[in-house]
Amino acid sequence: MALPIILDCDPGHDDAIALVLALASPELELKAVTSSAGNQTPDKTLRNVLRMLTLLKRSDIPVAGGATKPLMRDLIIADNVHGESGLDGPALPEPDFAPQDCTAVELMAKVLRESPEPVTLVATGPQTNVALLLNAHPELHTKIARIVIMGGAMGLGNWTPAAEFNIYVDPEAAEIVFQSGIPVVMAGLDVTHKAQIMAEDIERFRRIGNPVATTVAELLDFFMAYHKAEKWGFHGAPLHDPCTIAWLLKPDMFTAIERWVGVETQGKYTQGMTVVDYYFLTGNSPNATVLTDINRAAFVDLLAQRLAFYN
Repeated sequence: MALPIILDCDPGHDDAIALVLALASPELELKAVTSSAGNQTPDKTLRNVLRMLTLLKRSDIPVAGGATKPLMRDLIIADNVHGESGLDGPALPEPDFAPQDCTAVELMAKVLRESPEPVTLVATGPQTNVALLLNAHPELHTKIARIVIMGGAMGLGNWTPAAEFNIYVDPEAAEIVFQSGIPVVMAGLDVTHKAQIMAEDIERFRRIGNPVATTVAELLDFFMAYHKAEKWGFHGAPLHDPCTIAWLLKPDMFTAIERWVGVETQGKYTQGMTVVDYYFLTGNSPNATVLTDINRAAFVDLLAQRLAFYN
């Protein structure tokens, strides 16, 4: 049977590609998509979910917009990375359907209640919606199989010296998720910075030739331009968010460790840092599967194979 999932995202180029990958994978059943603020403002990320699902001809999937700001902080967006629309680059269609008349939390709760088996939550933006769900519906925790997030790092940050963007935007929400007692899989910068897409990979996707593959190539053209800055030291563009879906499909593609993770919410220099107890110094039992490496060639092959699904 296909694994039931909910995708909570803030499109965002890499979120959009994670959505493309999920819907090209019969191993997964995407039950709903919810949007969070993050890569752009909440109105734009919701619109981008609808635009991508219109492109993919999947208006049957229920969509709902989420929290308009973090739990306890003002919203920070990454328009310097993703552009004015949040998905700058390709010409995307206008939405041909509307979101549900409910909040993201209400939609997620409905899906969980109605599912005969536990559902995996995949969160590729700030963790605000997921934290709100956990706090509002403790009775549904047992209906969540695991929470797979893109966020955090064991070392360097990409928004501050210590913090990755998604966690930095709402560290209080991320701490709620990690300490919830529900199994967490953390696809942080340690692995996503190794999931780089090179110029030749983009051309490979473009040659597939269908409208979705062409759109993905054009998304990556724009994404690549940002990551060419010398300060990053990248040869390509790290494709962060699709690592969550790739792990669900092909966990053997990754190297992982089991560790306790906490989130710093108050540090002067470390706010938003994911503190990974690598050497088991705290005495806390592991609460997360932390992804540390990826077979990049296999990752690119998976993307190319699934893009051909849209032929």
